[in-house]
Amino acid sequence: MQTVELRLNGEHIELCNLLKLAGVAESGGRGKALVAGGEVTVDGQPESRKTAKIRAGQVVECLGARITVVGK
Repeated sequence: MQTVELRLNGEHIELCNLLKLAGVAESGGRGKALVAGGEVTVDGQPESRKTAKIRAGQVVECLGARITVVGK
């Protein structure tokens, strides 16, 4: 499994944008499609909200990638 660490600039990031910035999705639209298709989990639970607010300390998994979100 590929592991990515993503550092937040602000308080949170929308899930579809996180997938794009982490390199899992080539665009925000593709990120939204992955979420809608049930391909994404947040902290081990399926997530269906495309614009869910992801904060430091959370772990997102999608398509064999694990994204750990860290604060500033």
